[in-house]
Amino acid sequence: MRHRPVWKAPALGRMLAMLCLLSSGLLCSLTGHAADILLAGVEDSPGVQAFTQALRELRPNDTVRFEALAQLPTPGNLPADTRLILLDLACLDWRLQDIAGPATLVLRISRLQARQRLNDIHPPHLSLLWSDPPPGRQLRLTKVLLPQVKRVGVLYDNHSEFLLDELRRAARPLGLEVVTQRWENTHDSRALQALLKKSDVLLGLDDPDLYNPQTAKNVLLSSYARQMALIGPNTAFVKAGSLASTYSDQHDWLVILDELLDRPTSTWPRTYYPSRFKVSSNPQVARSLGIEQIDDVLVATLLAEGERRP
Repeated sequence: MRHRPVWKAPALGRMLAMLCLLSSGLLCSLTGHAADILLAGVEDSPGVQAFTQALRELRPNDTVRFEALAQLPTPGNLPADTRLILLDLACLDWRLQDIAGPATLVLRISRLQARQRLNDIHPPHLSLLWSDPPPGRQLRLTKVLLPQVKRVGVLYDNHSEFLLDELRRAARPLGLEVVTQRWENTHDSRALQALLKKSDVLLGLDDPDLYNPQTAKNVLLSSYARQMALIGPNTAFVKAGSLASTYSDQHDWLVILDELLDRPTSTWPRTYYPSRFKVSSNPQVARSLGIEQIDDVLVATLLAEGERRP
């Protein structure tokens, strides 16, 4: 009867050598995929330092650094494999001077700001990450908080008029009608009063010409004189007297950046509304309008679940 050879464990020295080879191969693999992430801004402030450090902690295997705009070369002289993140509009203007250069994420730019700088031209190397809430999300927030409303009043001017068609398309599946009113002269309240007469709720667009510290008192007092809520346009207006708005905070943006930086730059979206967001509401305004206490976390969860469903 033939005997099978007995298996013998490899000697300790051979095992250690194999482990060294495996670990060194893994280390080379990790370092080979390390990315150079460059955040660019006009100036280095404590807020920028904190943001850069937070991103650095999220991506310990990458090189994450900040450079002030004045210290940067022309975009075309940056290494092609740099992952460039722009923190302000001055850096976007700098990036637009050169077609060459690395793929670029433009962080927290509003639709109006992009329109003013790019019009309908969208350079292929730019990914625009919008700061203003998606129109559809704001409309769904309106529907959740005020299910009885049908007519959504929207003020606009020459700068924000291009958003109206998108807003109407988002409103139709929700059974909402978008009622619009041009407001060119914010010192004249007749346009605002005319819109209030034919609306059930106001929805504020992120248009600083219409919604700013100078117009806030007029808009808020006029709407609440008619027991009418204002949704949006941002958290600053919620603190001033708007009922509620969706928004994305710094933590949300860090997580979003972390996810995008894991992807090849060729797959970065041309434009992107943040998928992570929160809801901010004003309890005093809700009480004055006879609305039950708003659970911001619950409402945000409901909106997110609705967006995930096909």
